[in-house]
Amino acid sequence: MTNLFSKKILLHAFGASLKKLNPFVLLHNPVIFITQVGALITTFEWLFLIHGPSPFYAQISIWLWLTVLFANFAESVAEVRNQAQAESLRHGRVETSAHLKQEDGSYKTVSLEALKKGDIVRVRKGEIIPSDGEVIDGMASVDESSVTGESEPVIRAAGTDHSSVTGGTKVLSDEILVKISSELGNSFLDRMINLIESAKRRKSPNEVALTILLSGLTFVFLVVVVAMQVFGKYFQIDFSVTMLVALLICLIPTTIAGLLSAIGIAGINRLMKRHVLAMSGQAVEAAGDIDVILIDKTGTITVGHRHARALSCDPKVDMGTLVRAAYLSSLHDQTDEGRSIIEYLENEYKDYVPEELPHMEVIPFTAQTRMSGVDIAHEKIRKGSLSAIEKFVGHPLSDTLKEIAKGYAEEGGTPLALADNKKILGVILLKDVVKHGLSDLFVRFRAMGIRTVMMTGDNPITAKTIAKEAGIADFLADVSPEEKLATVKKMQEEGHLVAMTGDGVNDAPALAHANLGLAMNSGTQAAKEAGNMIDLDSHPTKLFEIIEIGRQMLMTRGALTTFSVANDVAKYFAIIPAILMPFFPSIRALNLMALKTPKSAVLSAVIFNALIIPVLIPLAFRGVKMIPKRALLILRRNLLIYGLGGVILPFIGIKGIDLIINAIGRV
Repeated sequence: MTNLFSKKILLHAFGASLKKLNPFVLLHNPVIFITQVGALITTFEWLFLIHGPSPFYAQISIWLWLTVLFANFAESVAEVRNQAQAESLRHGRVETSAHLKQEDGSYKTVSLEALKKGDIVRVRKGEIIPSDGEVIDGMASVDESSVTGESEPVIRAAGTDHSSVTGGTKVLSDEILVKISSELGNSFLDRMINLIESAKRRKSPNEVALTILLSGLTFVFLVVVVAMQVFGKYFQIDFSVTMLVALLICLIPTTIAGLLSAIGIAGINRLMKRHVLAMSGQAVEAAGDIDVILIDKTGTITVGHRHARALSCDPKVDMGTLVRAAYLSSLHDQTDEGRSIIEYLENEYKDYVPEELPHMEVIPFTAQTRMSGVDIAHEKIRKGSLSAIEKFVGHPLSDTLKEIAKGYAEEGGTPLALADNKKILGVILLKDVVKHGLSDLFVRFRAMGIRTVMMTGDNPITAKTIAKEAGIADFLADVSPEEKLATVKKMQEEGHLVAMTGDGVNDAPALAHANLGLAMNSGTQAAKEAGNMIDLDSHPTKLFEIIEIGRQMLMTRGALTTFSVANDVAKYFAIIPAILMPFFPSIRALNLMALKTPKSAVLSAVIFNALIIPVLIPLAFRGVKMIPKRALLILRRNLLIYGLGGVILPFIGIKGIDLIINAIGRV
């Protein structure tokens, strides 16, 4: 990631800051626009209305212009960093040709521009996947480091929830057929680039509301300054226009106005650094308000495919016979479960694995039979669900196998039975694997006052076991896609802000309706299109980081708003007594900072007001430190730090600048 204070970033940001001096550009930020108008007024008075040496007027004008530039600079740094990130993605994109499948089954090499949605392309080992799509045939190891930054390759296979592939990624092994799912210029990488570049143009509802609030405060202080002029006329005090303009700029919330846009852009940027693609600033902001999380089990809490974990024989069958049947029935099973059985047997029962394989007729799995296997001469070996195998052999499992299968189910696993002709040989345990780190994740969610609920189509026994392993208190079992969507809607109607995570087609409706829909990048295209965020690493622990960044963005905005308003209050009570003291000596006791003269007081406040913006830029980008506690406790903490700090710091800063100005004697 580009360094925040690199020379290149700073130079580009400075140039962009000058371009933003265009009044029509600044209109989107009313507070800074008012500051620019004030700078123009004071500059005009200095150059054309003041005769003789006027260092005070010159310095006020210069520092007001610097205030505008510093505010523009904060936003420009954020935009330049995003532009650099988008440019890096462009340069990293590899232009490639594609092998397009023709109607007669042959393949024609075409340019990337010739591809359209629905086309089928062949991608072989060492070739680049030309565009986003779904694997419809084959299985391959894919290098997705160009998108995710992770060097570990992933497996993409047809007919699974891990069939989605991304344009620009590289096939490392085997060969796959990919059905193109995006039009030219609308690929995943194109969307990433467009979202990064357009981030600065999108204001979230919270940001719009805050802009209105800041505009309201500006109007209030404008009324105060106008009242000062009327007050002066009444008491025959001649306040110069520059003095009043400087007072206005010091009192209006220029600090948060200058940093507001940068905070929002930085939130999206921080997500990108953590390999999460946010579709908009609204999605990031929604993350900060989430209080209920609905998590799909398969592929989200668990790895997504079941692994072979144990093998148990019928008392009348030897282990060699059972291993042979399990091996042969799984040898041509290209599902994740089938491959895991072969791997398990080769690791745990290597001595029993048959060395010479006879000619076999493969019997594929079907939804009707719920089993698969092989036929070898007169031998019929089958692997499938307990009820399917019992129906196949014509009699039930032995009492011993029934108890073993029941124990497997209570562990959250799926028992498959194995049979040879009319004899049940034993059962094999398939169990999905809970992803690492989830227990700690859900403890942290509870500390933040967030409720987590697991949703799955599995039976209640399996769901209960997986929920216990993952550390989730609540779960919903036997849930259909329609019921997932209904659950999201119900919780929203109860006033909750709901996050939903998932990776399958069945999760898409709920993902689309949730306030925050987080799709796993390893999941289906439908899920990724439905969600408003995509986790490029496909791990649910990322959800905590997303919520943390969302809350951090809201907290940073709130903390700096508190700091800015506290600054304005402090400056009000610091400057006003110093200005009025020459005319009303009785208020000398209110001049708490003992500022020397009205001019030095105003100039010191203007300088402090300008300098505080660049000083706070690193905090705006880094964000306020996020602590996993309830919102009320965090609010109290930030009010103490940023509210009290916002009152004290101006007193120290303005007093210090006042001493320097009077020591130099150039007011």
